Amino acid sequence: MPAWLNTDLMLMWLVRLMVIFLINPLHEFAHAFIAHKLGDDTAKREGRMTIDPLSHLDPFGAIFLMAFGFGWAKPVPVNPANFKHKNLDMMFVAIAGPLMNFLAAIAGIAALRMTGGFEVVDTQWWYCATDGSSQGYLYWMLYQFVDVNLLLCFFNLLPIPPLDGSRVLIYFLPPKAAVWFMRYSRVFYGVMFFLLITGVLSIPLSILELLTVRGLVWLASFLPVVM
Repeated sequence: MPAWLNTDLMLMWLVRLMVIFLINPLHEFAHAFIAHKLGDDTAKREGRMTIDPLSHLDPFGAIFLMAFGFGWAKPVPVNPANFKHKNLDMMFVAIAGPLMNFLAAIAGIAALRMTGGFEVVDTQWWYCATDGSSQGYLYWMLYQFVDVNLLLCFFNLLPIPPLDGSRVLIYFLPPKAAVWFMRYSRVFYGVMFFLLITGVLSIPLSILELLTVRGLVWLASFLPVVM
């Protein structure tokens, strides 16, 4: 096997493909579904209220994710004019994506517990290594599914444009402050991008993830093991 095609690299690409074809579609579907429920059918009419990954695929975002480890999906179109309560409903639509990631992480934790995966996962420090067996790879993929969903959940809740958390912040800001915030959104985005590529954001996000995982693992400990 060529040096550039080792097992670790292939597993890394597999996780990134999982983000593109499973996790991102779930996130975007949640935005579209809640928008539909609140009165805006824009995403539904454009075929975006689906978990079909091709409907949410942004080619450049996918290339960046595969090459550099961070990327993006095609944003779901939303028309706030169709909402009864514009700002409040926009906040609910924004929260829907990260909430879907959190619920997916809970499902992954439950699957790990019920299949006996906690035996190979260090739940104290949230780390998993494969043992080379097919079952070991299954546990590792479930671990990665939980890990990525939690990180995306917390990352998207950061109150920085264009992330979902910025819509939550705007709802609570006074009108003048909200206008100022949106006017300088490019500046905030530049700061976020710098913190992202320098790894500064990884420290608080990892701490928050670890604390959340410990709570979810404790709750999952009451589930029966079926394998």
